[in-house]
Amino acid sequence: MKLIDGRATAENVYAELRGEIAALKARGVTPGLAVVLVGDDPASRAYVRSKDKMCRELGLHSVKLELPAETTQSDLLARVGELNRDPAIHGILVQSPPPKQIDEAAIIRALDPAKDVDGFHPMNIAKLALGDPTGFVPCTPLGCLRLLTESGVTISGAHVVVLGRSMIVGKPLALLLMQKGTDATVTVVHSRTRELARITRSADVVVAAIGRAGFVRAEHVREGAVVIDVGINRVDDAAAPRGYRLVGDVAFDEVAPKTAAITPVPGGVGPMTIAMLLANTVKAAQLRR
Repeated sequence: MKLIDGRATAENVYAELRGEIAALKARGVTPGLAVVLVGDDPASRAYVRSKDKMCRELGLHSVKLELPAETTQSDLLARVGELNRDPAIHGILVQSPPPKQIDEAAIIRALDPAKDVDGFHPMNIAKLALGDPTGFVPCTPLGCLRLLTESGVTISGAHVVVLGRSMIVGKPLALLLMQKGTDATVTVVHSRTRELARITRSADVVVAAIGRAGFVRAEHVREGAVVIDVGINRVDDAAAPRGYRLVGDVAFDEVAPKTAAITPVPGGVGPMTIAMLLANTVKAAQLRR
């Protein structure tokens, strides 16, 4: 069993980006990323801090907008509009989930698609479906694919089963994997799928993005499969320093011995999401005319 190290792969991405950023700066362009956080969700705040820190380490222009929880839809739309017009900003990310009074879908539609480095604007989803390389692919699916390719997993012709059909991971990942040039055979399963374990056992690669701690058990995975665990779930643990620990959607201790390779949680897919966000930001700067 091989452990797929997301932190090491993310460092490889950053090494590539440093060269690309240097080339842009030689042309007088510094890639700029604006992250907008509405409210005071602790997990979102920590995530925004880590994005900001990595931007600064790479020499990107980083803007962090922290807005109060009572921010209105119109106020947020106005701020997004300002960022759309700001020539120093190449990428915009509005941290999810926003407070209840915010219509998240409307905020995503208000983004300039050329600055939508999260890849959720309808135009970017359409470009992904069409195989148009000028679009932006959502960061977590892009990170999953990079982990597979860097780990030497043969994707072309492989049967990949994706557990989960969200717009954040499942749907865009399926589109990405079946693209010409990647050439996987993709099955998407979800909470209503019949005989789910029989289907997942037929997979060469299982991607778990279902949002349920320890959902994937040994019975779901065949010997020698590759498992990518996208889940990040908090479970109570009185013995842990913070009173909880982070676990994936895969029952790791039970499943890992059967696999050829598997991602840990934490330290697997998580670091890749931030790396691909910054890769998308650099791409946005490169595409700017």
